[in-house]
Amino acid sequence: MNAAQIGDDPSLLILDDDEAFLRRLAKAMEKRGFAVETAESVAAGTAIAKARPPAYAVVDLRLEDGNGLDVVEVLREQRPDSRIVVLTGYGAIATAVAAVKMGATDYMSKPADARDVTNALLATGDELPPPPDNPMSADRVRWEHIQRVYELCDRNVSETARRLNMHRRTLQRILAKRSPH
Repeated sequence: MNAAQIGDDPSLLILDDDEAFLRRLAKAMEKRGFAVETAESVAAGTAIAKARPPAYAVVDLRLEDGNGLDVVEVLREQRPDSRIVVLTGYGAIATAVAAVKMGATDYMSKPADARDVTNALLATGDELPPPPDNPMSADRVRWEHIQRVYELCDRNVSETARRLNMHRRTLQRILAKRSPH
């Protein structure tokens, strides 16, 4: 990435409650030339959006203290030209439509890498960002989804199996294996 593509204002807000993902993405985006500011809650993201509305934002949809779309709304009010990408681990058409109606530039499912996020932030007009060079396999997407639900259920195998409508023993076998590539 060069500074000309980013523009005069490289400010970028990354809002996500997954601390490890937040740190990795922030570091990668700084290397690409963005001036990154991070937040881990709707309250912190809203405060930054009001005090220093960024030119770019990457906002997680579901946060511990609420919905990332609330921050998207504040960003749109404070800085209508801001380019916003909404990230979520729960890709659904209804939430994608809601995100775009509220002013998001693009909507991506987690895990998204820095190149995909950068392409989405810098895409102009009606042009779609290029497809990922190395997209995750369907097996990997399935495995990531199972892992996320497992973590959200506090690593309770029985509860995870119930929520995924899956036999508990089948889930145990999947969890015992390494992640597919």
